Amino acid sequence: MSVDAIGLSTELLKAVKACGYKNLTPIQQQAIPLIRSGCDVLASAQTGTGKTAAFSLPILDLLAKSASQKKSNNRSVRALILSPTRELAMQITKNIQEYAQFMDITCGLVCGGKNMDTQVKLLKGGVDILVATPGRLIEHINARSVDLSHVKHVVLDEADRMLDMGFLTAIQSLIETIKQKHQTLMFSATFSNKVKTLAKQLLHTPKTIEVSMQNSTAGKIKQQVYWVSETRKRELLSELIGVKNWRQVLVFAGTKASADLLAKELKLDGIKCAVCHGDKNQGARNKAIEKFTEGSVRVLVATDVAARGLDIPNLPYVVNFHLPFLAEDYIHRIGRTGRAGKKGNAISLVSPKDEQFLDNIEELIGRKFERIVYPGYEMDLSLPESYADSDTKKLKKSRYKAMQEHNQMLERKQEKNKPANIRREKAKSRKKR
Repeated sequence: MSVDAIGLSTELLKAVKACGYKNLTPIQQQAIPLIRSGCDVLASAQTGTGKTAAFSLPILDLLAKSASQKKSNNRSVRALILSPTRELAMQITKNIQEYAQFMDITCGLVCGGKNMDTQVKLLKGGVDILVATPGRLIEHINARSVDLSHVKHVVLDEADRMLDMGFLTAIQSLIETIKQKHQTLMFSATFSNKVKTLAKQLLHTPKTIEVSMQNSTAGKIKQQVYWVSETRKRELLSELIGVKNWRQVLVFAGTKASADLLAKELKLDGIKCAVCHGDKNQGARNKAIEKFTEGSVRVLVATDVAARGLDIPNLPYVVNFHLPFLAEDYIHRIGRTGRAGKKGNAISLVSPKDEQFLDNIEELIGRKFERIVYPGYEMDLSLPESYADSDTKKLKKSRYKAMQEHNQMLERKQEKNKPANIRREKAKSRKKR
């Protein structure tokens, strides 16, 4: 469906076309008419399908057609958009400002990592649409620096992620501060039971939209799993990037420390890279993303702080150096590639200690992956004769330790699922011994 077919205002349509939009995505085709009709909406669509435009375009259209407010310092917040991370909040704000470039509608951002006084000044000046992270918005409410008494539209974007991050109480508290009647929209990459429960609390007879299978991954993303020893993951990653000449690669590491170490080792291999994680200040993170986007660095090593909100046009490769703890985060990570129907590649480097995480991902998305063994990285391959015996022993010990940790994890899981009385009896038995 063409963007011309939905009857957007002249100014909004002009901006949308200036952004390069020609046709609406499936989520936009379904959500825009429903939101313009004024009903609450619960929408599930995989990341990269155009959710931001799906809720912001109809809201901008409604605000433009409603009684316009006088341009003064008393301009009040009329639409509130909550986001789980500052990166996503910044991206949403940027998109809305582009859509509203020919309209007398302002959009502002309040999130952590930014100067509080600057945000207070922004709020006092007045904005029509406020994009915020829950924690920082509550700070402003407590400081009485924001007025939500005129809010008519509330959007919870990436609702599942906000719940995973522990924002349930904050969300409930924020919604309670909006006393007047308003429209509530919930958008989520996955349609979990927690999201449905929250929807029952906050939404009134909502219209439900599902444009793809629950917990599915984008169809044009080629997903591969390389089976490799934990100790040789970095070596394999360097070889894949070099031999296959990958030019732009987003790599997800499990922790901040492992991200720093991986980036250091890749640089020693002659691969230009940058790092993005929670210990970096906002300026450093923005600079790393900017360098990666413009192509001055080949690899961006990130933790899950970049799994949402990072919008890099035509990103060709996402690599899971470590699989995520939560299977749902796999969907969000690989959703950085293959956006808006384009092709993409998602590669996961998996060792025996990752097997349980991979099983959880396969169960979630309903698909079994072939374990690819890259030539020269077979785990039972004999080491070259030049390797000292001590090195061979160390490698065998490392493999044995990985398998041991994996088995212990499974035993703990099984133990946890046993009835409490059986666990008590086993504990007594161990004490007697």
